[in-house]
Amino acid sequence: MVEAWYMDSLDDDQRKPHRMEPNQSVSLQELEKLGVYHLKLNADIYEADPELKKIRTERNYTFMDIITIHKDTLPNYDEKIKIFYAEHLHLDDEIRYVLEGSGYFDVRNKDDKWIRISVEKGDLITLPAGIYHRFTLDENNFVKAMRLFVGEPVWTAYNRPADTYKARQDYLTFLAQVA
Repeated sequence: MVEAWYMDSLDDDQRKPHRMEPNQSVSLQELEKLGVYHLKLNADIYEADPELKKIRTERNYTFMDIITIHKDTLPNYDEKIKIFYAEHLHLDDEIRYVLEGSGYFDVRNKDDKWIRISVEKGDLITLPAGIYHRFTLDENNFVKAMRLFVGEPVWTAYNRPADTYKARQDYLTFLAQVA
């Protein structure tokens, strides 16, 4: 089960949990109000999983690849970790399925506060286009994830501020309607 919480404001190692004291949990329902969705799948059978196949067909996820984030496997590891952790948005949904390992997606809520979402093996998470977010490994320093895309993959990140993009405007409209 995915776990989420509001982050503290400490500026130390990004790989630490950064829970507020006392902890302030965030429910799946609260994440859904931000357009963030989660499913738990069986990552041990991802290559032949009928549930994953069904999801890919229903949501038109026609392209996928696999990324392994670890200092021994990812070229330009230190640079990539900094890029992943810079606050940004995408013009398309970001869909990630954790096959091994673990990490954190941080997303901004309506009040611009950080929510940390812990993902681990079997978690499929969808972040909506236009949401400000970032990613980091946790203290295990390893994740292997499937990246899913509708159509051709686009990895372009638009660092904050990026409020003029249509995807951001559409996202803000979505948030206003959910309120």
